[in-house]
Amino acid sequence: MPNASRTVWHPFPMSQPAPEHTLRACQQAVDEWIADVGVRYFSELTNTAVLMEEVGELARIMARTFGEQSFKEGEEADLGMEMADVLFVLICLANQTGVDLEESFQRALAKKTQRDRKRHAENPKLQS
Repeated sequence: MPNASRTVWHPFPMSQPAPEHTLRACQQAVDEWIADVGVRYFSELTNTAVLMEEVGELARIMARTFGEQSFKEGEEADLGMEMADVLFVLICLANQTGVDLEESFQRALAKKTQRDRKRHAENPKLQS
């Protein structure tokens, strides 16, 4: 049940420095936020659609900041917030499906290192 006495939810006491945010700690913080504020997780299908929506918002800012499109009058651009929104929903999906992002990220990094070490080093398009 949401805690109505709080005006701003924060996973860590404001009087103490925030601990290092590992992916595992982020997963725990999101899970606590869902229990305290969000009531429950949306379904996996709904969160997948929300993830696509958030990625679209990130893409819009990327296109206007680094591409040829320009911002509309009054349009706000907070690249970091949009990336954090994508991460939040991705973490929700990981929590719902039992994925340990800390462990999965380490495996993905090892896979990419094994697969791409020579490929990128030998790619003439990446030579400066």
